[in-house]
Amino acid sequence: MLSYIKGEVVEVEEDLLILESNEIGYNIRISGQTAANLPRAGERIKIYTYMHVREDAINLFGFMTKDDLNVFKLLIGVSGIGPKGALGILSVLSADDIRFAVLSDDVKTISKAPGVGSKTAQRLIIELKDKLKLEDAFEQRLENNQAVAQGIDGRGDAKGEAVLALTALGYSNSEALRAVKEADITEDMDSETILKAALKKLTFL
Repeated sequence: MLSYIKGEVVEVEEDLLILESNEIGYNIRISGQTAANLPRAGERIKIYTYMHVREDAINLFGFMTKDDLNVFKLLIGVSGIGPKGALGILSVLSADDIRFAVLSDDVKTISKAPGVGSKTAQRLIIELKDKLKLEDAFEQRLENNQAVAQGIDGRGDAKGEAVLALTALGYSNSEALRAVKEADITEDMDSETILKAALKKLTFL
C-alpha cells in the first residue's frame, strides 16, 4: 500500500525509526545497518516501506534503498524466515553480501545473522539461488557503491571518492559510509586524507 514515505526524522533507536510526515508520526521497523546510516533528528529522508499485516498487528518496515527492500522481500519468502528474521539478517549483512553469499553457497557468512543457524542458512541458499544471477549481483554492487558515494552528501566529491576506495578495500557500504561520516573531516581535505582518517576510525568501530 505504501511504497515510500518522505518525512522528518524524529527519533532513531536500534531497530526503530519514528518519521513524521504530514503531521503523522510513523513507527517504522529498521535494520541495524539502516539505523547506523540514518541522518540526525530534524533532517528529511525518503524511506522505502513494506507493510506486514497480521491478524493481531500491522507493522511497517523501512529501508534506505529499493535494493534493500527487494532483498528483504526475497528473505521473507524463504520458509521459516519472517520479517524480524529478515531484518536481523540485513542488520549484519548488506544486500550485496547476501546475494554473493547465496551465489557462493557461503553458509558460514549467512549464519552470522542472529537466530540463523546452519540449517536455516542452507535452506535460504537453496530457495534463493535460482532467483539470483551472478552478473546481476555484480551490476547491483557497482550501482550500490556509486549510490553510497553520491549519497554521503548529495554529490560525488572527495568524501564519496573515499567511500568508494573503502568499498574497493573490502569494507561494506555501510561500514564505509559510517567511517567517513564519523571521521574528523574538514572541507579542505582531499579524498586521500579523508580515506586515511576513515581508516583510523574503522579501527575503533
